[in-house]
Amino acid sequence: MTLINFVSGKIILNQMVNRIDQNGAAFKIHYWGAMPEHYNTLRHKHSFFEVCYVLEGEGVYLDGNHTYPLQGNTMFISRPNVSHQLKSEKGLFLIHVAFELIESESSQEWINIIEDAKQCPKVIVQINEEYIAAMLWKSLFIQATKAEHPFFEETLTNLAGNLIISLLETFVPLSQKGKQKSLIAPSSSPLLKQVKLHIRDNLSGSLKLTDVASHFHVSSRHLSRIFVSELGVSYSEFVQNERIQKAASLLKTTDLSISDIAFESGFSSVHYFTRVFASIMRDPPGRFRSLYTNLKTTEFTDY
Repeated sequence: MTLINFVSGKIILNQMVNRIDQNGAAFKIHYWGAMPEHYNTLRHKHSFFEVCYVLEGEGVYLDGNHTYPLQGNTMFISRPNVSHQLKSEKGLFLIHVAFELIESESSQEWINIIEDAKQCPKVIVQINEEYIAAMLWKSLFIQATKAEHPFFEETLTNLAGNLIISLLETFVPLSQKGKQKSLIAPSSSPLLKQVKLHIRDNLSGSLKLTDVASHFHVSSRHLSRIFVSELGVSYSEFVQNERIQKAASLLKTTDLSISDIAFESGFSSVHYFTRVFASIMRDPPGRFRSLYTNLKTTEFTDY
């Protein structure tokens, strides 16, 4: 990678990736950084996490009462409210990211993980260039320079989310109770993937829970339980939000009448559609169309 990849990538990331929602966690990203010549800092604290990756150079990192040597391919984490300092006579080439969990919008499991991270005994690791977090970080900066990519923003956000999770896995010790669970949530079950595709391809139909469960040869209770356990929402909530997402996309990208959009999205009446749409999107369909037609995004919810 060239220096310009890191410098221009940092600028784009600070503009585009300020929040990440992934696997039940909501992260606020305070800043992304890339510094070719980083020298001494003052002793200071943060109220959030900061992870740094040293690409080149030598120095030392002071964390609390401990001092650690820094060199190329070193990663280290600054924990909230822990006094720390960087020192380097010749300068360090490093990249970094600062973030914190939005607890009010995250699962209890993630709150527990972050609490563990605040107490993690391992604050510095020596890696190689094939280490997953290192490759993700470099890929993220490279991707940030490719604004012409058709799914530019989505790709950046997904890469950034995977990076943050990978960085936390680097420093948070496995469960002391023997569970040894990965921070990265397991992918959706094959059944859930199939049902989600079926729902999205048939939104104009009724999509009753009993009918869909029968179609996939499972009980309604079992299917309902899968949605709650794997997505954290009920089956009916998922279907309704998919209908609203489709309606929002049609409002932005087509000239269909509101009644036609209501029908295409699977709502029984225009009145009911308008009421539900306004309650979720905060604007009735007509006003939403006039406000957001020129925006690039066509996705408004995500499961």
